[in-house]
Amino acid sequence: MSARTSRLSVIFLVTFTLLAELPNVAPAQILVPDRDIAPSKRPPIRPPHPLPRPEFSPYRIHSVDVQAVVHDQAARIRLSQVFQNTGSFPVEAQLVFPIPEGAAISDLTLLYEGKELPGRLIAKDEARRIYEEIVRRRRDPALLEYLGDGMFQTSVFPIPPHADRTVEIRYTQLLKQTGGLVDLLLPLGTLKHANHAIDSLTINVRLETSDPLKTVYSPTHAVSFERPDEHHATGKLTLTNVSSPDDLRLLYATHSGAVGMNLISYRPNEKEDGYFLLLASPELKAPHAAVLPKTALIVVDRSGSMSGQKIEQARQAVKFFLNQLKPGDLFNVIAYDSEIEAFRPELQRVTPETIKLATSFADSINAGGGTNIDGALKAALGLLKDDQRPSYVLFLTDGVPTVGEQNEKKIVAHAREADKVHARIFTLGIGFDANGRLLDRLSREFSGQSVYVRPNENIETYVSTLAKTLSSPLLTNVDVKFEFDKPEALPRPPVSRTYPHRLTDLFAGEQLVWVGRYCESGSVKLTLSGNLEGQRQTYTLAANLAARSIPDANAFVEKVWAIRRIGELIDEIDLNGTNRELTDELVQLSLKHGILTPYTSFLADEHVDLADQNNLGRRTRQSLDQLQRTEGSAGFVQRDFKSKAKAASGATTFANGGPIQLQAPAASPGFDKWAYGQGVINGSVSGNGTIVGMDSPNDDDMSKHKSHARNGQPVQTIAGKTFYWKDNRWRDADLTKETETNPIRVAQFSDAYFALAARDNGRFAKYLALDGPILVRIDDKTYLIEAAETQ
Repeated sequence: MSARTSRLSVIFLVTFTLLAELPNVAPAQILVPDRDIAPSKRPPIRPPHPLPRPEFSPYRIHSVDVQAVVHDQAARIRLSQVFQNTGSFPVEAQLVFPIPEGAAISDLTLLYEGKELPGRLIAKDEARRIYEEIVRRRRDPALLEYLGDGMFQTSVFPIPPHADRTVEIRYTQLLKQTGGLVDLLLPLGTLKHANHAIDSLTINVRLETSDPLKTVYSPTHAVSFERPDEHHATGKLTLTNVSSPDDLRLLYATHSGAVGMNLISYRPNEKEDGYFLLLASPELKAPHAAVLPKTALIVVDRSGSMSGQKIEQARQAVKFFLNQLKPGDLFNVIAYDSEIEAFRPELQRVTPETIKLATSFADSINAGGGTNIDGALKAALGLLKDDQRPSYVLFLTDGVPTVGEQNEKKIVAHAREADKVHARIFTLGIGFDANGRLLDRLSREFSGQSVYVRPNENIETYVSTLAKTLSSPLLTNVDVKFEFDKPEALPRPPVSRTYPHRLTDLFAGEQLVWVGRYCESGSVKLTLSGNLEGQRQTYTLAANLAARSIPDANAFVEKVWAIRRIGELIDEIDLNGTNRELTDELVQLSLKHGILTPYTSFLADEHVDLADQNNLGRRTRQSLDQLQRTEGSAGFVQRDFKSKAKAASGATTFANGGPIQLQAPAASPGFDKWAYGQGVINGSVSGNGTIVGMDSPNDDDMSKHKSHARNGQPVQTIAGKTFYWKDNRWRDADLTKETETNPIRVAQFSDAYFALAARDNGRFAKYLALDGPILVRIDDKTYLIEAAETQ
């Protein structure tokens, strides 16, 4: 090899299926000695000693830009990457693309600095041989995931030292449609193991459909979508300093009519209940006659603690809310401290004049006095008389009740007595002093939602989002029923543990995400009903609940259900007290799915025995004692966590607000360190899909968990399986004390190792791609994959 030129192959892997976790090097840019090197200078296929991992790579990815244009089921994708050679010598690079079996891909083009590079297709068997050769040569399992793929291989091109080079991939793809949903996957996971963070990652998606577009849903990312009309949608996701992006998956569907519905089911084990996710999407812009006139009340805390910036923000929030009201709506504004003051003694009809006067009233709200929450709620609910109109109350406070009734349960009971129209209450807790448990009781009892605003955050942002949502109710008093073809009575309810518990109203342009479990598979008719223009309307969907799902297919459905179930468990414990059954279920869900909560964060401690159920339950119950703290920073973050978990719409992000990012309380004696499994990196959840609601801990906390775990993370979720770093090896969360004994030992990089990786068309290779010893359960057998370093 020349002393002045490093001749390398860059394995640039772009897949079109969901990707699993890989080790600390970048599968998109895995450097291996080039095939053109003279035989005498090639490293042996199986070196006598493990090759050291370089701490420094001579290249990095500066930026990635993805553009996807989709018309019905035809997608045109352009993926552009800017490589930087950070070394002092030229690098000659070769790019290789795995082509999944059955992928309908055409017109794949590779451009280097605007010039098209030639390439060739390699069959799956030959591709597998190449993958195995590289894995053995580098003693690195990074490429195992791609054993079941074909390959597209390009020619060699140079990257000069200290230079940037742009590589662009263009291809068209016919997207699959299942259950009425078109499935688009954008290949970002190939970038997740870069040795350096990517400076910027930008994804733009443009959808165009012949029929009206209803469902637009991403289970992987909180993509911001604009819907200019019924046939178009544009989505954008921008991330900076990205270390571990996941593939972006997007599901969309068309439907003519007022409401479109889609059902996704997932049943990995036919002996256990399956999981379903229902998407219900009303028309983007309902006809004016279909939008129900509503009654809207905004109830504002003006106590002394609201002085300063908060009261000014509250004034602006009230005015914004007022400007979202429509002709035909009724409204009022109530300000409260020790006393209760309404804008008008009775409800007002929306006119330019009443809105102008109400705006002046908002400008006159000043802070001072105590906090009479009980009186404010009774006064507001007492104004509502017409149960034929949808009625919404936005209740805003930054403190605890100090005047009048102060008992939480009695305040809620009084509100229920005053409510004669089945009003929906949405609570907004401002700062660390609000009584989060009281607000959660109100939103739960009145089928609303609790939102929490950190100190110095803009209240108006939250109010504006809610006001826009509530502006156009289309269906109220929504209900969903499952009807099976089988005439005989089922032994138990066919669906259970559905979330949200109480279905919300459907608003024009919004989307219902409803998850639950089912015990009966087969054909089913779903009937969604609700009040529309004063009449009860029904919409039906013929669907199928899977008896057994293809491994890993739609596994996100189970994950979304688990996140919401955890939020509901914490809410139940918070409002009604803990018991062993609820605690044990919380532990098991957290353990199985790698969803580390403030109360189960200790699962990530490599010294904790995951098989010791008694100890896990005891520690969780001790941590749950922190729910007694109803205010302060600890009370705030706990209620914010469960509120967002209960509203989660994706497997790796939470609904509306994106990923949870909470701050651990500064001083919480006896409270375990908050979990940090994957954390939040500039608005994106990092690669393994683990949901963690905490900011990153300090370096001292993290250093004790440094291991083979990528980025020092002790928890990784791969293709629906969760692994924990315990006793210097990765341990499958599905293992028990009985199943982890006497495992089948397999030496890493041996023939048996590659045979196991190749089984079932390479499905198990995803697990073996972890770096380090692995204890894993596969097909009712336990395997111990012994790391190369120990052989």
